[in-house]
Amino acid sequence: MKKTAPVLLLVIFFFLLPQSYLAAQDKLSLKFGKITAADFDLSKQNFDSSASGVYIADIGSSEFEGNSKGRFSLVFKRHARIKILKKDGFDLASVEIPLYTSGNSEEKLSSIKAATYHLENGNVVATKLEESGIFKDKINKNLIVKKFTLPAVKEGCIIEFAYTITSDFLFNLQPWQFQGRYPRLWSEYNVSMPEFFNYVFLSQGSNKFNINTRKETRGSFTVVEPGGASANSYYKLDGRITDSRWVMKNVPALKEEPFTTSLQNHISKIEFQLSEVRYPNTVPQNIMGNWEKASEELLKHEDFGATLSKNNNWLDDEIKNITNTSKSKLEKAQKIYAYVRDNFTCTNNGMYLTTSLKNTFKTRNGSAADINLLLIAMLKHEDIQADPVLLSTREHGYTHEIYPLLDRFNYVIAKVIDNDQAYFLDATKPKLGFNYLPIKCYNGHSRIISADPQPVFLDADSVKEWKTTLVNFGKDEKGKYVGSLTSNLGYYESLSMREKLAEKGKDNVFKSMKSSFTDNIELSDFQIDSLATYEKPLAIKYNIKLNNIGTENILYINPMFGEGYKDNYFKSAERAYPVEMPYTIDETYVMNMFIPEGYEVDELPKSTKVALNEGEGYFEYIMVKNENMIQMRSRVQLKKANFFAEDYEGLRGFFDLIVKKHNEQIVLKKKK
Repeated sequence: MKKTAPVLLLVIFFFLLPQSYLAAQDKLSLKFGKITAADFDLSKQNFDSSASGVYIADIGSSEFEGNSKGRFSLVFKRHARIKILKKDGFDLASVEIPLYTSGNSEEKLSSIKAATYHLENGNVVATKLEESGIFKDKINKNLIVKKFTLPAVKEGCIIEFAYTITSDFLFNLQPWQFQGRYPRLWSEYNVSMPEFFNYVFLSQGSNKFNINTRKETRGSFTVVEPGGASANSYYKLDGRITDSRWVMKNVPALKEEPFTTSLQNHISKIEFQLSEVRYPNTVPQNIMGNWEKASEELLKHEDFGATLSKNNNWLDDEIKNITNTSKSKLEKAQKIYAYVRDNFTCTNNGMYLTTSLKNTFKTRNGSAADINLLLIAMLKHEDIQADPVLLSTREHGYTHEIYPLLDRFNYVIAKVIDNDQAYFLDATKPKLGFNYLPIKCYNGHSRIISADPQPVFLDADSVKEWKTTLVNFGKDEKGKYVGSLTSNLGYYESLSMREKLAEKGKDNVFKSMKSSFTDNIELSDFQIDSLATYEKPLAIKYNIKLNNIGTENILYINPMFGEGYKDNYFKSAERAYPVEMPYTIDETYVMNMFIPEGYEVDELPKSTKVALNEGEGYFEYIMVKNENMIQMRSRVQLKKANFFAEDYEGLRGFFDLIVKKHNEQIVLKKKK
């Protein structure tokens, strides 16, 4: 089953919202610095008492105003008031404000006010942020961050900050998050929109608005066109203005749980994308475009596709050495891929080049875009059909299939076609086989960037992770009681094991495995098959010796021998958003054990079979005794990777049962 995509609402700001969303016009009076002793008492408020901090109020607004550059500017204001309840909430006092920059233009941050308030002997004492406490970091050529930390923070204090951002980038109408890691008692956003601009409005989250209103007025805007050596020109634009107001009250925190790709996929928020500009008496200008237009522009972009269409003759000698024994284009592609994978180090994600391909080839490191676009250039050099594919990694959040919202993407891989067969390649990860992708790439919609920019859906549900394990115990040819384990790992467990072996070495890995068993169990003769063949999963083998046979009157034996589920991943009683596992699973474990001489069965775990959600999962645990042999089989199967929030209780109970059965023991006792 596919993931639940964020709900998309197209708001062109000239139609009425459904009446079911309208609510009473409640107002929150909030003035900076007006803190009383009563504001410290939140005992009557409704929020999670275990929270380390709580937003008393978080209020933002965006409006448009004419500027002196012949255009419009966006003015965004934010005012937040927060109570810090525990030390774990001190991070709330560190504020980061991202600002977009392009060329000589930069969003302007102004009117910064921030203070910390303490209640001392019934009096409110304020400590203000000094201007010297504000710092600036340049993240990349398009992003800087202004940041500050509130002073004198301690448990029980209230912090407050306010600021204004003025932006000439109309595409950057500020989004608003009504939800996050801390509860919010009041979260409000107001947008005042002139009719000259149309935006696509993206809304998501399970929380309902307490207030969702809009009203229309008329207003005038003055735009100044610089005249240079001549006098400035002044233009007055009259038009309809739509004032929209959204309020959520008592919004619970959204805490990260196991198997979460990104909380950004699930928090309650609204975002805006500029789609059209239409000034009076002018032809409307389509801003957002479509995937065909976006793909065409990306292929011409100097930091993306422009270099791919060049001859790149500097690669001639290098590629000849790499592919000189190849007998087909596919074999060439495999060798080029292996060369880039094994000789280049990825430093970070990214979808745009950070340097030239030639420099990446020389330095042997770069971003994901540097490495994978180099891979594509090398493949094209050999007349192999290869195209870049844009995607968003799992931790970055979902993309949008309909609109080319490029800021939703953060990664690029390669698609190769050979004899009508498609292969997807990512050369950034060591030991990753040809036509395999890192798990982080399986995040749903992605997009081929070519003359025909088709969507590609890399869903976790399509990734099948099979594992089979066989354990045998009995007498060897010398009459000694011995055991062996053979496990054929799933591909991604194999990849993890390869990385672990490369980092720690075989001896240390095996030593770590042995340390997880009691002194009564001894492992030896560790073997691994297919270690250097990255396209194949690993097979692991080792021997097992039970040291307490014959010396103990009662033997307690867990038949899973370290292979079972020891704990339930899903510990929370409730979950407010979907479970996003990295792949489907099918794990089969079989044990055959001859009962040691002198012992008999005192107790065996009971067999059980259970299905999850009418066939979405299956668990069987079969235990059988036949004369002097015990046979056991366990199978855990999940046929999909993503489960809705309403499925959580059943999924949690399903794994509760698995953990319970996998921890049950066989009890043998000496014969009298």
